[in-house]
Amino acid sequence: MKKINTLLRERIGMSQEEKIEFDNLHTLLPQLAKELPFENLCIIENRTSELTEENLAHKFFTRNEGGVCYELNSLLYLFLVENNFDVKLVRGVIYENENNKWNDIGKTHVTILITYKEKIYLIDTGFGGNLPLKPVPLTGEEVHSSNGDFRVRNIKTEHGNYIFEMKVRNKDSDWKWGYAFDALESIGEIGELNEVQDIIVNHPQSPFNKKPLITRLTHDGNVTATEQSFTEWKDGKMTKREMNREEFEKLIQNYFGFKKV
Repeated sequence: MKKINTLLRERIGMSQEEKIEFDNLHTLLPQLAKELPFENLCIIENRTSELTEENLAHKFFTRNEGGVCYELNSLLYLFLVENNFDVKLVRGVIYENENNKWNDIGKTHVTILITYKEKIYLIDTGFGGNLPLKPVPLTGEEVHSSNGDFRVRNIKTEHGNYIFEMKVRNKDSDWKWGYAFDALESIGEIGELNEVQDIIVNHPQSPFNKKPLITRLTHDGNVTATEQSFTEWKDGKMTKREMNREEFEKLIQNYFGFKKV
């Protein structure tokens, strides 16, 4: 099997010779967000696999699919390790802003911490449409990208010592909590995340085992598809049309490029 470094570069159209530096992660992260959709189709179709490097490669590069947080960020983590970055995976608990409470299913969000010049940053390519698209320092400093404003503040909760906050463009007028995490509780290897996958796949309160969802960023907004509708944000304007299951199946193959393998 080719290395993740080689395969990921091929998928996003990046030169194999281009050196990845911390200072150009703000270019890499939007590329990933546009090419690798956040989606739960494997979960809905009951065809998840054990989390291994080989299985991730098959999902992302043979079937040309996307994934949920523990898949997308595991892939990015492996890529960054191969490019000699100091990174680690951590688990977080999602905050449900609409209900003003922490998600009941526990630490099921997976994100990445990267250390550069003795400073720690959060990067996340697996949080649906809420991606910061740039490294966010764990200092409370605000980071601004085409997708909105983001920060990580040192706030202690029962779920950790930091909270990722967001003000997504065209969506949020005020700061919202995204998730809490403990920067000191890192994951040793991606196999440990099979516990997270088991919760997401089987827990009755999991938000991702009920209905199919696929979303990704575009050059000027984002697109989201379900079995009922297709929604597109473009230059701050939303258009939405109804859709049936047959149209949804065609869309994920023709528009998102999924392959039946």
